Amino acid sequence: MAAVLGADGFLAYVAHRLTSPPRHVGDWTPAAAGLAYEDVSFLTPDGLRLSGWWIDSGSDLTVVPLHGYSVSRWAFYIPPVIEEAARRGYNVLAFDFRAHGRSEGRRTTIGVRELDDLRAALDWLETRGVGGVDSVGLVGFSMGGVVAIRALAEDRRVACAVADSPPIHPDRTAARGLRYFAGLPEWIYPFVKPYALLLSRASPVHTLEYAERLRKPLMVVAGRRDPLVSVEEVREFVERARRVNPSVELWETEAEHVRTIKLDGEAYLSRVLGFIDENLGARSV
Repeated sequence: MAAVLGADGFLAYVAHRLTSPPRHVGDWTPAAAGLAYEDVSFLTPDGLRLSGWWIDSGSDLTVVPLHGYSVSRWAFYIPPVIEEAARRGYNVLAFDFRAHGRSEGRRTTIGVRELDDLRAALDWLETRGVGGVDSVGLVGFSMGGVVAIRALAEDRRVACAVADSPPIHPDRTAARGLRYFAGLPEWIYPFVKPYALLLSRASPVHTLEYAERLRKPLMVVAGRRDPLVSVEEVREFVERARRVNPSVELWETEAEHVRTIKLDGEAYLSRVLGFIDENLGARSV
């Protein structure tokens, strides 16, 4: 009995850490790049206050970068996207998902209710008069990439999206994540999962189910050295999406998870924001 209780306690603890990752908060602000900005906040449908930065470039078009699991708008890949998007004349809204950064919330749902977080951000944009149909381009990383794909399929305000290293099969990525983040064997994930679902009160998002629902331009970035999301899984998603949508692009690199930007930051920003220019900037009147 003691052994069973001990195992249950261990699995519950792992699930707790999985759904309540440590907060990642940094010192950087857009002012460091010479950008005028506002600290802003807005409420989710379930009453959480999310925190972010708003950069008003006087445009009717906005770029929203979306961070991954366990990090925040201070992740190494977010500030370069903010700077480049603002340099190209877009407004930028960067915020922390629930249970991350400076936003409220005890539990992450790893891409499930985070779509509600993004919708709250898009609602906030409408209060500033810049959140209409096809007025937003998304640049999402890992979990943020999944949210970007879901929003592209479901929200008319989103014109296009870039998804860098998006998990396609959530259980496979979560199992690999136990090894990657915690040094635990992948085989324990099926035993951790029920506790994680109980704590987060959310079922995993199956990104593959959105492939044939996409009708707008999407670029997917995949690293062949990614330990969390295999390039074969990403190819499966893209191949399925292209059956109904020829405007889905795949960019494969030799990077690890969300690290294509580290291989050549200038080339990365040129290609990613170039895609945004082609599919969002062209809508400017």
